[in-house]
Amino acid sequence: MALGMLIGTLVIVDLRLLGLGMRRQSVVQLSRFLGPWTLFGVASTIITGIPLFMSEAIKLSKSTPFFYKMVFLLCAVTLHFTLHRKVTASSASQDSGLAKLAASLSLLCWLGVALAGRAIAFL
Repeated sequence: MALGMLIGTLVIVDLRLLGLGMRRQSVVQLSRFLGPWTLFGVASTIITGIPLFMSEAIKLSKSTPFFYKMVFLLCAVTLHFTLHRKVTASSASQDSGLAKLAASLSLLCWLGVALAGRAIAFL
């Protein structure tokens, strides 16, 4: 549920950055409103993910999808707390190519986290 809330809030902001929805609200307003929910989703995902990993640490340490999930997660979190935050905090940069790049990379990274996580069960 935490990952669903996290990805859901990020998808809404990223689609707004791409100009594909919620055009009545600015990106700054939307990111400020959804920011606490996003942080709660990140914190909940990490807090619940650690015990989940610890329950199968040996199996997961040899899992290729788990490795890719961690790479995508590191990229996604780094991107979110650097470039994505910079773009969503400034109303001047909302229509720039940098905003569209940040949104596209964010969507790609979080989709990679979700898909690699699902692949762990099958490989």
